[in-house]
Amino acid sequence: MSERKAAGAGRARRGPVVRRARAVFDAVEHLAGGVGTAVLALAALAWIIIVALLCLVGVGLLLARTVPRVVRIVAERERGRLTRWGPDELFGAGRPADRLRPALADPVVRRELRWLLIHGTFGWIVGILGLTFALHAVQDVTYPMWWRILPPDEATPTFVPWTVESDGDALAVALFGMGMAVLFVASGPMLARLQARPGRGLLAPPADMDLSLRIAQLSATRAAALNAHATELRRIERSLHDGAQNRLVAVTVLIGATRRALARDPAKAEGMLEQAQDAAEQALAELRTVVRSILPPVLEGRGLAGALSGLAADCAVPCEVDVDIPGRCAVSVEATAYFVTAEALTNIAKHSRARHASVTARRDADALTLRIEDDGVGGADGRGGTGLTGVRSRIEALDGRLAVTSPPGGPTIIEVELPCGL
Repeated sequence: MSERKAAGAGRARRGPVVRRARAVFDAVEHLAGGVGTAVLALAALAWIIIVALLCLVGVGLLLARTVPRVVRIVAERERGRLTRWGPDELFGAGRPADRLRPALADPVVRRELRWLLIHGTFGWIVGILGLTFALHAVQDVTYPMWWRILPPDEATPTFVPWTVESDGDALAVALFGMGMAVLFVASGPMLARLQARPGRGLLAPPADMDLSLRIAQLSATRAAALNAHATELRRIERSLHDGAQNRLVAVTVLIGATRRALARDPAKAEGMLEQAQDAAEQALAELRTVVRSILPPVLEGRGLAGALSGLAADCAVPCEVDVDIPGRCAVSVEATAYFVTAEALTNIAKHSRARHASVTARRDADALTLRIEDDGVGGADGRGGTGLTGVRSRIEALDGRLAVTSPPGGPTIIEVELPCGL
């Protein structure tokens, strides 16, 4: 028990370090992507200036209709980048008007022009600043390993206020680089968010479009809920028809045969009664299995915390459970959380080749969050026809969210958020 607690404490200490490291790597990726779209924004600004100058001699009037399209193309690239980063999905308004005047009257195009100017200047500066810190930090930290191959007049790296002439000076550069690395670790994610803020504010869909998207999403969720309900009814009907119903038919046949045998061969009738009793017991067991698949009785008796602990105890992979759910949630929410966990742990045992798994459940105000993690081989795809597809449908039927992070080599992290009311 003490070894298990020590291992858990070690993982708890490593958790914030791993999250910070991922945040730093994500910041580098997002800053680099932001610089890429900033370069495109600068090119679009240059094209607008060229067209405006050509308009003075009349030639630019033929090219003016291309300006809204160029702006929309660059803005869509940034929308795609920010959507991949999350948390919100950003959608454009389709193709802009072909004529310049109606296009400029479109509020979406005007907001895209404002974003173009901000991102092509401010976003580019922020991205270059952040990447410069990161690259120079790596250069300076590794500087003592390769500084001797540089020409003497070029041995001093940028930003270092002293001349490098000895190993001690090179070691001081490495310490200086560590300071820059600490500075980037502290400020890199903030710079990435700062760079993305204009895009999230100016490239978000207008209110009426957001409402249309929400209606479409609710319609799709309702259709998924109805489909999931119909699928569940078909499963229950098939389970009853193929299992319990056949057993009960066998019981009826055996009872009828027993009544006929009582008059002719009472000894044989006793054996047939035993067969009928066995068939009835099997039918009862199958009925109980079907009932548990509809709503597990363990939820009613032990609550969600006890039910999740039971699933973890039955899992073939060692699994830790951390549940903090004050009070009870709606029955549908608890049942969904139970079935999602059961499916996830089944997949872990079958496919992940993991050595350890964990289940964490929290209730924060009006949301129940569930996190299931394993240290297996990864590669799970929630949209590729696996068991996670059914999990996603069950969650979306409650207007919840599912996020699956499973890079090749692991780890696999399944995060679920279910609305559960106050």
